[in-house]
Amino acid sequence: MFSPIKTDKEYESYLEKVYELMQCHLTPNSIKFNELEILSVLVKDYEDEKFNLPPPSSLETIKFKMD
Repeated sequence: MFSPIKTDKEYESYLEKVYELMQCHLTPNSIKFNELEILSVLVKDYEDEKFNLPPPSSLETIKFKMD
């Protein structure tokens, strides 16, 4: 049914589906709930791989918390 995301187009499509499912009142362990869970994991994996950001420096963290 779903496979790992390989392109930006697939990523956008999966994000749209995640958004759709999040607008519904899903019952835990239902088919739609499980679908949302699977899609969320696939999207997160893709984002981690594609948009891997370095952790902030200590100084940046302190400045952020001060704001």
